[in-house]
Amino acid sequence: MEKGVPIRAISRAIAALKAINRQGSLTMMEIARAAEVPYPTACRLVQTLVYEGLVEQEPDRKRYRPTAMVQSLAYGFQDDDRLVEIARPHIVSLTRRIGWPISIASRVGRNMMLRDSTHANTALTFERYYPGFTLPVLDSASGKLSMAYTPDEERETLLRWMKVSQEVDPEYLKAARAGLNVERIRSQGYAVQGRNHHNLTPGKTASIAVPIFLGEHFKAAMTVIFFASAMKPEAALDRYLDDLKGTAETISAELTQAAALNQR
Repeated sequence: MEKGVPIRAISRAIAALKAINRQGSLTMMEIARAAEVPYPTACRLVQTLVYEGLVEQEPDRKRYRPTAMVQSLAYGFQDDDRLVEIARPHIVSLTRRIGWPISIASRVGRNMMLRDSTHANTALTFERYYPGFTLPVLDSASGKLSMAYTPDEERETLLRWMKVSQEVDPEYLKAARAGLNVERIRSQGYAVQGRNHHNLTPGKTASIAVPIFLGEHFKAAMTVIFFASAMKPEAALDRYLDDLKGTAETISAELTQAAALNQR
């Protein structure tokens, strides 16, 4: 077996569990569609999850729901809320200055997960986004930025997993990988997504992401999201990049200082 290749059965089981946990209750057919597996495979996966006590069938209904046992999967994980606590006043202030919503996202596996946003603080948005919303790393400004700052070996491993998992179209993956100019993103200190196709309003917004650091290590992406019809990314860079970088640098400095004080 090739080193670093994910086990498909485990990936599928996790996909099924995530779908059930996210929706709260699903039929077997809905689980199969959500996990993108054949119906017989979904049956075997759910039977295994039921056996392990993570999923149960609802009484008198052919629907499946998560049990309290899923909470055990979070034991030992301590989320660092310091990032959101420190960044929140700064991104709210930035939104007041420029009008557009700002988000903070960090990479979780092959997705970028929203940690906080100011979509609720401005009328210049099509939708409101809340913590937990995910975006693909290869088709979002925050994801491209995160991939650029990910250590080379880890990035290559992630790309290899995406290739062998067959969950991403090979041609798309090839094109996205070719378009991921790591050195340019690092040298410029930002990443751009001309059209956001994997959000709640596909194709209607564009975005620019800048890095937040903890010391010398990339911690999260701070992103401004604007209407694609309102301005081109080049114009948005001219107007907002300095303010974006300045805000991110302030958050980085406060985050690093807070971490240092916590270690004393």
